[in-house]
Amino acid sequence: MNLNLKSKLSTAFLKRVALLGSLAVVSVGAFALPSDRNQPISLVADRATFNEKTGVTTYSGNVIIEQGTMKLQANSIVANLNSGRKISTITATGSPAHFQQKTDPAKGPAKGQAQKIIYNAETGIITLSGNALLEQEGASIRGANLKYSMNKGDIVAEGTPNKTGSEGGRVKIVIPPSSAKSFPGASD
Repeated sequence: MNLNLKSKLSTAFLKRVALLGSLAVVSVGAFALPSDRNQPISLVADRATFNEKTGVTTYSGNVIIEQGTMKLQANSIVANLNSGRKISTITATGSPAHFQQKTDPAKGPAKGQAQKIIYNAETGIITLSGNALLEQEGASIRGANLKYSMNKGDIVAEGTPNKTGSEGGRVKIVIPPSSAKSFPGASD
């Protein structure tokens, strides 16, 4: 397969899956199934606290948030409000924190995990850190840190520094063969 085409396919996948991470955290999704937005939000945790003065809400102890096909599981989730009382950042932490959501009824769910998932609502940047993984339909990207800009539509994947020569610690992208398309060969 042409390297440029592989790059375009992986970029489209990464954009869609990274976006899901942020959508799972804020429980609304422009690319989620339309029916998800109309579903009730279910949130369960062992403990929930809200500090009116600081604008910090904390959910801890096996936190599970579900809305339609979206599901987020973490040990804790902390939401910070800005001075306008709107969500500024949301941080999900776990061992690891997991999310999944369907973006297309014809495809399987997109899934992701990391030790920490941070969504910055003000910059539109989602950061997955600590053995981060995004996958859907056999395609995946893994790295120590994954950062996705919803505004620019780009993604940066980083491996662990000083790990060279082996797969461990490096960024790994898997792109499955396309069964729906055939590409012309050199002799066609």
